[in-house]
Amino acid sequence: MFGKKKKMKEVKPYDPAKQIPVIRSSICTGEKTAGFEDRGTGKFEDLMLIASEEDLRQFCRTYGVDRKDIVTRW
Repeated sequence: MFGKKKKMKEVKPYDPAKQIPVIRSSICTGEKTAGFEDRGTGKFEDLMLIASEEDLRQFCRTYGVDRKDIVTRW
């Protein structure tokens, strides 16, 4: 009645040989988005919004990323 329910993005495996874990942060709004950047093409695939420290921990747990390996891009 009010529209279709959006499906959650499926959890794609993180491949350290092909991808870099990245947090993109907006200079204007401060909004942060976590995802992976392709090492070859530089294309960024956003996976989740980071609104709190717990969101960042959830991203690390879900994708098996070590926090020290995450790069921040402005």
